[in-house]
Amino acid sequence: MRLWMVQSEDAKGAAHQLLPQILRQEYGVERPVFRTLPGGKPVLEGSALHFSISHSGSFALCGVGSTPLGVDVERIKPRRPNLPRYALSEEEFQWFLDRGSRWADFYTLWTLKESLVKYTGQGLNCAPRSIAVPLLEPGGCAWKDGRYFRAWGGEGWRAACCGEEPAERERLEQVRSEYGKESEE
Repeated sequence: MRLWMVQSEDAKGAAHQLLPQILRQEYGVERPVFRTLPGGKPVLEGSALHFSISHSGSFALCGVGSTPLGVDVERIKPRRPNLPRYALSEEEFQWFLDRGSRWADFYTLWTLKESLVKYTGQGLNCAPRSIAVPLLEPGGCAWKDGRYFRAWGGEGWRAACCGEEPAERERLEQVRSEYGKESEE
């Protein structure tokens, strides 16, 4: 599994431009055709490749691999004070409290949860606190319930992936120029 991240004023647009560019330039898929499975998970028709995209604030993230995967990126921003109590399991909430109740730590766990529900294709169809993820710091990787999880973080953002294979690189490929821009075609 490989992951790419780009920062853009239009992160949603960048995410949707990034995927076809990566598929073409890295995997030779010239004209990708997408469809949606029951439950809402998008898939690439006629290919063994799997993908996942996410965007938040000015950040866009794209993952591509040979097995199912899910990715999530979130801009760190304060939210309702009771959100961590609602969204985190007892163990996760205690970890969050022990680390000083920082929003960055909440978003590390949240992106892990989102990457898992994107991996399964189920979406967030249950209480977030019932979705079990490993307690990771940015840069950490763990195997849980038959899946690999990895977390990343930087100034103002957190990201995570979940899949049947580990992320290929220790760090996200942060791309700025060749990906995430309009194609010249």
